[in-house]
Amino acid sequence: MTKTTQTARIPRGDRTRNPRGQWRAPAGLILLALLPVLAGALRLTELTGEAVATPQNARFLDSPVPIVTHIVSATVFSLLGALQFIPALRRPTPGWHRVAGRILIPAGLLAALSGMYMAVVYPHPPGDGIALIVLRVIFGSVMAASIGQGIRAIVRRDFTGHGEWMTRAYAIGVAAGTQMLVLIPGSILFGPTDELSRAVLMGTAWVINLSVAEYVIRRRARWARRPELHPSAAVPRGPRSS
Repeated sequence: MTKTTQTARIPRGDRTRNPRGQWRAPAGLILLALLPVLAGALRLTELTGEAVATPQNARFLDSPVPIVTHIVSATVFSLLGALQFIPALRRPTPGWHRVAGRILIPAGLLAALSGMYMAVVYPHPPGDGIALIVLRVIFGSVMAASIGQGIRAIVRRDFTGHGEWMTRAYAIGVAAGTQMLVLIPGSILFGPTDELSRAVLMGTAWVINLSVAEYVIRRRARWARRPELHPSAAVPRGPRSS
């Protein structure tokens, strides 16, 4: 008589079983975020030194608090937020995810609100027009609203919804890196940008990031619906002890 032992199929989507694979996306996000982080560090160095006022930095020298708040909060949100996409830091150690979230939520809100404040209150630098200001206010509002929805979802114990909304907020928060990647080749190929083309290119970067976020959200949902990704579906469970 042959005895057959039924084993659970290892989920292909469970990247906690592939330590190298689970770091690829966060590493890419950190590299993307490093571009604006380094630019922000240079701006902070400029503000703390004896910088000469120019049309590009005069508004920051006159009122440094909003820009310092924005740089610090956006840096924390983009770098620490990238680590939240590592499954190994969410599942085996949920305490890390919770503590990091309590830092990320206020950091993200500060980044969004300070960005909108600067767009509306600061004098417009050369190259920025009303179209770009409107876009900054729109996407800043969407980012803040997404964080608000993420808070609402976690209060209701809707962990899936919380992850989806925070993914959208993070995509907007790291768009500065994508904007640099879009603007630099654009200026090389087509020359200096005017107000309209600059607004279009920066708006395109926000759309790209949100599109990637929606793709990631949809892919997670597909994995969650596939029976072979859940070992419990393949192996009968015994009675649960009380």
